Amino acid sequence: MGEQRFGEWVVVRRHGEHVAELVLDRVKAMNAVSTAMARSLTEACATLAADRSARVVVVSSSHERAFCVGADLKERNSLSDAELVRQRPYTRAAYTAVLELPMPTVAAVHGFALGGGFEIALACDLIVADRTAVVGLPEVSVGVIPGGGGTQLLPRRVGAARAAELVFTARRVEAAEARELGLVDELVAAGEDRTEALALAARIAGNSPVGLRAAKRAMRLGHGLDLAAGLEVEDAAWRSVAFSGDRAEGVAAFNEKRTPDWPGE
Repeated sequence: MGEQRFGEWVVVRRHGEHVAELVLDRVKAMNAVSTAMARSLTEACATLAADRSARVVVVSSSHERAFCVGADLKERNSLSDAELVRQRPYTRAAYTAVLELPMPTVAAVHGFALGGGFEIALACDLIVADRTAVVGLPEVSVGVIPGGGGTQLLPRRVGAARAAELVFTARRVEAAEARELGLVDELVAAGEDRTEALALAARIAGNSPVGLRAAKRAMRLGHGLDLAAGLEVEDAAWRSVAFSGDRAEGVAAFNEKRTPDWPGE
C-alpha cells in the first residue's frame, strides 16, 4: 500500500492497483478546511484525476470522531473582507476538485460531517456512513450559506423541499434519519464505514475503467436535462466506449468465461 502526502493534512493511499484512498488528516482540527488544507486537497485530486490506474477513490478521515467539521472558522474569523475574497477561489477549487474526479468516488463518513465536510461527502457518488455519523449544512446559523456545492448537490440528492428544510433549519441529522432521508446511501456498524467503503470500491474497481468513467460522465452531464437531451449525452458516452479496448476485452472475456483483463483504453 503506497502513500503520498500533499501538504500537511491530505494523504493519498493506494490499495492494490486500482483503489485510491484520499484521507483528510488534519486531526487536531477535526479536519476543518483551512486555506492550506483546501490547496492540498485540490492538488491531491488533480493528481488522482490524472492517474489512469485509479478506478475508484474512497474519501475518508483519520480522525476518530469526525469526517470533517467544515470550514476552519478560527481562520475565517482572522480574515479581513479582502482576505476572505482572496481565499474563496482556493476553497471553491477544493470542493470542485472532489466533485470533478472522473472516476467513481465513495465517501466513508463517521462522526461529524457538517457544512463543508458534508459537502465533500455530497460531492462523492456514494456515501457509506456508520451509526455515529451526524450530517448537516448549518451555515445559515452563522450568517452564511453553503458554499461548497451544498445548495445544488443536496436538492439533487433528496429533492428541493427536503433540502430547503435541512438548509433553512440548519439542523444536524443523525445516522438513522440520514439513511431514511437519503442523505447517505449505506448505513453500517460503528467503526465500519472505511472498511465497507473500501470493500465497495474494490467491487466497483473490478469493472471496466473506461466504462466507469463514461458512465459517471453520462450521469453527471445528463442530470437535470430533459429526457431527449439526456439520451444524447448517454449516446455520446456510449460512443466513447463502444470501440474501446475495454469493450473488446469485456466481450471476449464473457464469451471465454474468464475474468476480464481491462486494458483501460
